[in-house]
Amino acid sequence: MPRVKALTTGSIPSFLDVILNFAESDTTSTLAGQDTWLAQLRTKGPLATRQTTEEGERAAVEEQQQDNSLVFYGDDTWLKLFPDFFKRADGTSSFFVSVSHKAQVIAVLPFQLSTPGVDNNVTRHIATELQQSDWNGLIMHYLGLDHIGHKAGPRSPNMLPKQREMDGIVETIYNAITDPEQPHLHRTLLVLCGDHGMNDGGNHGGSSEGETSPALTFISPLLEMISNRETESPTANHAGDCCGYYETVEQSDVVPTLAGLLGMPVSRNNLGVFIDGLLGFWDDEAQLQLLLQNARQILNIVEATFPHEDYDGEHVQTFAKPSSSGADLALKWRKVDGLVRAKARGAQLRKEHLKPLVVDFLKSAQEVLSSTASNYNITFLALGIAISTLAAGMTITCVHWGWPPTIEGCFFALVTIAYGIMMFASSYVEEEQHFWYWITGGWFVILYLTAAQNASYSIPIKSSSNFFGFSAATTIPLLCLHRISTHWTTTGVKYAGAPSISSSFLPFHPYILWLLVIFTYLYAAFQYSHRSVGAYNHDTSESTPSVVFDLRRMIEHVGAPCGLIHALALASVGLVFKVNFTAAEAPELLQGMDWMANIAGKLVSGVGGLDLVAQARVVFGFLVIAVALVVWDNWRKVSQGIGTIDNASLLSRLQPLLTLFLITQSRTQNVPLFLIFGLEQLLLRRLFSNTFETSILEPPNDHQVPVDDDSSSPEAPSLRSTRTTTVMNQAVVVALTTLLMAYSSFFALGGSNAISSIDLSNAYNGVAGYEVGMVGVLVFFGNWAGPIWWASQSWIWLEGVDKRLGSERERVKEKKNQRNWVQEERDLLRDRNNSTTNVVSIAQGKAIPATSNFGTRAQGVQSPFFAQLTVLTLFATVSLLAVQVACMALRTHLFIWTVFSPKYLYTMAWSCGWHLVWNCTFGGLLWRASAP
Repeated sequence: MPRVKALTTGSIPSFLDVILNFAESDTTSTLAGQDTWLAQLRTKGPLATRQTTEEGERAAVEEQQQDNSLVFYGDDTWLKLFPDFFKRADGTSSFFVSVSHKAQVIAVLPFQLSTPGVDNNVTRHIATELQQSDWNGLIMHYLGLDHIGHKAGPRSPNMLPKQREMDGIVETIYNAITDPEQPHLHRTLLVLCGDHGMNDGGNHGGSSEGETSPALTFISPLLEMISNRETESPTANHAGDCCGYYETVEQSDVVPTLAGLLGMPVSRNNLGVFIDGLLGFWDDEAQLQLLLQNARQILNIVEATFPHEDYDGEHVQTFAKPSSSGADLALKWRKVDGLVRAKARGAQLRKEHLKPLVVDFLKSAQEVLSSTASNYNITFLALGIAISTLAAGMTITCVHWGWPPTIEGCFFALVTIAYGIMMFASSYVEEEQHFWYWITGGWFVILYLTAAQNASYSIPIKSSSNFFGFSAATTIPLLCLHRISTHWTTTGVKYAGAPSISSSFLPFHPYILWLLVIFTYLYAAFQYSHRSVGAYNHDTSESTPSVVFDLRRMIEHVGAPCGLIHALALASVGLVFKVNFTAAEAPELLQGMDWMANIAGKLVSGVGGLDLVAQARVVFGFLVIAVALVVWDNWRKVSQGIGTIDNASLLSRLQPLLTLFLITQSRTQNVPLFLIFGLEQLLLRRLFSNTFETSILEPPNDHQVPVDDDSSSPEAPSLRSTRTTTVMNQAVVVALTTLLMAYSSFFALGGSNAISSIDLSNAYNGVAGYEVGMVGVLVFFGNWAGPIWWASQSWIWLEGVDKRLGSERERVKEKKNQRNWVQEERDLLRDRNNSTTNVVSIAQGKAIPATSNFGTRAQGVQSPFFAQLTVLTLFATVSLLAVQVACMALRTHLFIWTVFSPKYLYTMAWSCGWHLVWNCTFGGLLWRASAP
């Protein structure tokens, strides 16, 4: 939509247009009331048509037909931008396409390219419309090439056939224009242009050369009179990095050029300049008049932008250096205006005198006005920064682990500060994934070293070597899995489209891909069944030997609600939908595996031949039923006091269902990543168990009571030297691990800081039409699947921390009831030497210092979940503050709209969507619901 605005109005689209581009139901950005070449062509018609009309009666009929004389086929974005503009139209949603880059075929105007579904919907009208003579403009907006690029990149095997198909369409139109039997098309202009390009990954919206260099071609037999036949094609023997072209023009230059070629006024909001190569149709005087018409139109915008400057050419020229860009434009216009007035008074001026001055003014005005097209409200920007600063400050007051420094605290501070500094460098923002990949690997090493340090204090020497070997056996596979995930997809700008596992290996080895996909579904199903049914005891009072094989009970577990059969049914329904969806959208991933697609198709046809929308609804329905069963079963067993073998909580039972949902919302190539995530969390859990091997209480200090201060005990030195960890320290470790894994998984799944990387392939699962709320939710789950998964996994880890905290409370409570005679004697002697008493009566059997808050900590210690939220909130507020400051400080930067502004939108999505909604709101509700 933003590029369509630029091509029709000649103005610079706002950044809001980029956001509204995803809202198909948006009607707030209509161009019906703006001055565009469509409006000019619709009401006045091209001058060429009037010149060829000879009979008065025919002229009257044609004038009458010129109102509503536009025809459109293709992307229905045009129908939303120009409602009731077209005499005939057939629009197709750009999000409901089955495979293909845009260009725009206009028999007189712009063009765009597509895939079978939507492209055929456009092409089928061509033959009929070329026979008609009742239109002044025919616009065809193809979509196929764009969708092919998004799916498989510009080097996709589908790209060349699609380009040849587009070549055939252009040839058909050109042959019709030159056909002697169709005289009504002889003065037709065919403009073939792209609204954007694509990078090596097939995406667009960034600042790379491939994305910002779309083609523009004017085609007509009449152009032969001004063309240079000796000019070599720029694409012949092209050895450049990206594109070959005759010359470079701004996209907005299309608007005044069309106006001049078709004899229409230039759109009043236009910032484009007439393309110099097409001025050859006119003599020198006519060329000058066209450029002056363009210049006077832009002068109106310059005067509105810089109202205090002097633009009167009669005033004395000043040769002092202009103090501002507005003064510079005023000076250049005064020079032009002065010569125009002199020429009007009869002065003899040659072409070389005036034309260069007009072109210089036009180019300078275009550059200045394009850079000042955005009006920044500095007050609001400063207010946003102030609010973020206040939020960060308030969050810091909730942090109790900053001093004395700890390894995890220092590492978190390092990550936060380094990330904030990165936001001021465009290259680091574009390639942010490398920061998270490397910092996550470093964190795994720190966890290993921490576990080894704990082992050196608390594990006997004879077994310490075994422990180090065990920790290494945990950490090395973890690093290997992390390395695999970082090479699963290539993202960012510099390496977009580079070879990766998902793009260069799996598509050529579909059996391996689908074996991993099937295993991922089965793994999630097994987890769901085991955590929901297999973990429960039916009656803990019965003394049934665990080694007895109870066939009846096993059958009950298999067939019970949430049992194995139910779990396999969930996985099967999801897998069938994934196969059918892939067969429709990415059939190249099923090459050589037609049998699988046939089986999935027959299963669907056996239940009425459901389409993909209905199949997705069935998957979601099964998941909703499963969630309801888990919640009900958990409430029933908790209320009845039925225990669990491995304490499978509500959170752990819902996690596999979330995995199945996120798999449904992910691309097929990315499904195996969730299997890697599952293996990583198992290894991290083992590493955590070693890292947190010691007590969760801090070492004795002024705010705590010693766990054991019996110096006469032979184990006292070991106890005092043990590195103990507080609940907050453990929460920091879990929170930092969650943060690192969330961001790493986001980029591993193909995410980036570019708007073009937003994946819409699964945004309409189960949605028959555009519903902004539902589509928005599905887009969020599809693009933040990895971070959502790791956040929910962290809640399960925190449950373990909370349970250990409960056990520690019980242990401390028992210890408080034991009298420590040595400590009591010491306290009694100290009381006799002091004027105040700090010990409660010995007769009461309590020897805990009255000033200690130990009882408070033991009974009211901060919740691990709240501690984690504090850490994540601190990072969210600081990162948001850094991005806001960067956007304000760099608001005039060349890449403000292509790098920093998209990063701000992503930061808002991370802060509001992932953290505030998912972690704080949804996670908080589940945490309370799962509490005993």
